[in-house]
Amino acid sequence: MTEALQTATLQDGRDAFDRHAWRSAYESLRDADAAAPLEAADLERLGQAAWWLGRLDEVIDAFERAYGVYQSAGRRGDAARTALRLSAELGHKQEHAVAAGWLRRAERLLADEPESAEHGFLSRAHFNRALDERKDFDAALELAERTYAIAERIGSPDLLALGLHDKGRALVALGKVDEGMALVDEATVAAVGGELGPHATAAVYCNTNNACRDLADFGRAGEWTEAAQRWCERQSIAGFPGMCRVRRAEIVRLRGAWPEAEREVRLATAELRPFYLDYAAEGFYQLGEIRLRVGDLAAAEDYFRQAGELDRDPQPGLGLLRLAEGKADVAAGMLRRALEALPTEDRLGRARLLPGQVEVALARGDHETAQAATEELASSAAVFGSPALRASASWAAGSLAVSLGSFGDAITEARHAIQLWKEVDAPYEGARARVLLAEALRGSGDADEAGVELERATSTFERLGAQPDAANARHLAGAQGTAPVAEKVELTFMFTDVVGSTPLVEAIGDEAWENLLRWHDATLRRIVTEHDGEVVQHTGDGLLAVFTSPDRALAAARGIQRVLADHRRDHGFAPQVRIGVHASSGVRHGTAFSGAGVHAAARITALADEGQILASVATVTAAGETADPASSREVSLKGISRPMAVSSVLWR
Repeated sequence: MTEALQTATLQDGRDAFDRHAWRSAYESLRDADAAAPLEAADLERLGQAAWWLGRLDEVIDAFERAYGVYQSAGRRGDAARTALRLSAELGHKQEHAVAAGWLRRAERLLADEPESAEHGFLSRAHFNRALDERKDFDAALELAERTYAIAERIGSPDLLALGLHDKGRALVALGKVDEGMALVDEATVAAVGGELGPHATAAVYCNTNNACRDLADFGRAGEWTEAAQRWCERQSIAGFPGMCRVRRAEIVRLRGAWPEAEREVRLATAELRPFYLDYAAEGFYQLGEIRLRVGDLAAAEDYFRQAGELDRDPQPGLGLLRLAEGKADVAAGMLRRALEALPTEDRLGRARLLPGQVEVALARGDHETAQAATEELASSAAVFGSPALRASASWAAGSLAVSLGSFGDAITEARHAIQLWKEVDAPYEGARARVLLAEALRGSGDADEAGVELERATSTFERLGAQPDAANARHLAGAQGTAPVAEKVELTFMFTDVVGSTPLVEAIGDEAWENLLRWHDATLRRIVTEHDGEVVQHTGDGLLAVFTSPDRALAAARGIQRVLADHRRDHGFAPQVRIGVHASSGVRHGTAFSGAGVHAAARITALADEGQILASVATVTAAGETADPASSREVSLKGISRPMAVSSVLWR
């Protein structure tokens, strides 16, 4: 590149940066830098443009180089500014010792310098540590007030808004919610109005979402999320870098759009995994919550594990997963230790764990622990007052009341929780409160009204894809006698069966067999769920799943055999499974199925060989496929009057 072309490219990058055209700015500044090393100010521009594009591995390099240039030139304030930015970015990378080193370097550089914006940003760095790491909320408030005072003296709009916002967050943490959120809202209005620079605007928006999330004020968070999205569109930004995407996805998840939330978080974690590890950890946790709710326990555990590896406590999600596995004692220990690790001053952090502790304690019949957790949650809800916190407190109180047989109190608390969850547009939590209400109504003798509530809850769970909750609600309805005695359905039934399980148990031993069976069950359940099916029964060494269409059932069957074959190839062993598939009418009794179609599917499975998928030819045809002529044959099935044509389904 000639000198003239390099100069023109550099100017193009600067112009694009001023327009907030981040991609164009990044590409031009990068190309100019490749031709001749950039000056420090342009290196800062390159780093910021890379940040907006999620090229987070290039941000540190640009700011380190800028620091070196400023330091060599004796520009201590500018060097301190880049040192502070490096401290923040490296802290997100969880390189805490290096981040602390850059922070100390910034302190040294600014020690004898006249007051400047850099002093305000240094105060903010200490604020973040006091608020988020040490949970010293009084110290955090002092630092926020110092930041704001510096901003007033030097006339920095960005720093003024950030200091105001920080003060609001500290006040919220101290329980002064109305005063604190008023300041948070005021600072965020400045961001919405375009009064701040892009980075300060992003920081305010993200921290507003953090404040709303800490407070469980999801209604307010939703409003600001929409405002932030409009700002992104005006700035030609597809969205904030992944750290803010995670927070937006949490709101989307709460509102029941789980596939959308999952897509958003997957994108965020792909952006964040190489760099912003603390936010990547939160993304993995959110994925674990979604997978847990749809019944994919294996994937949920994997995501919670990844969150834990990145220093995000995987509670309460992992504890509730253990409860779903029937390990209530293990779950109780996990949640107890997680709460013991949090100081009593961190009431909002503890409030996120307490509903889970109540649920686990009641499952164990531990009313004392449930009572203490319910009382603490009610106290925090009274202080902070957000609808979601009050709804959680009412749900906990109602659950405890049902367990103690105080059905009148439980009805009141459950109805209150339903109304509050409706206010914040949280359909899953609202449906769970309806199940609680149904249990309380049943206990009080009102079986008809209980049935209505269970029907409403089941409909919501099914719409969301919360299959375990839907199955539980149907089971409760059947147990109460409030569900229809029988319901004719048109479904595709799939049976699976482990071949040769008895000699296998003898060969590997009971403990190894139990571990293998847990892996098998979790794997098959995950694949069934991924294909919109529902596991409705465990049949010894296999399962019965139902699907709304033959093509989904056959796709799931192929998926099961392929995963088992891959595991066998990669790990040396996996159980041999045979699968039978048949589309037919059946009769549903709550969560159970009967009828000739179900019997036919079971008989077809019994005819299959290990590693084979055998289906009725009518099912293959209904799925839009052609039956394999080499394996097609007519068979007589016990209990079925007419012969049936079956065919092997190719999956390799």
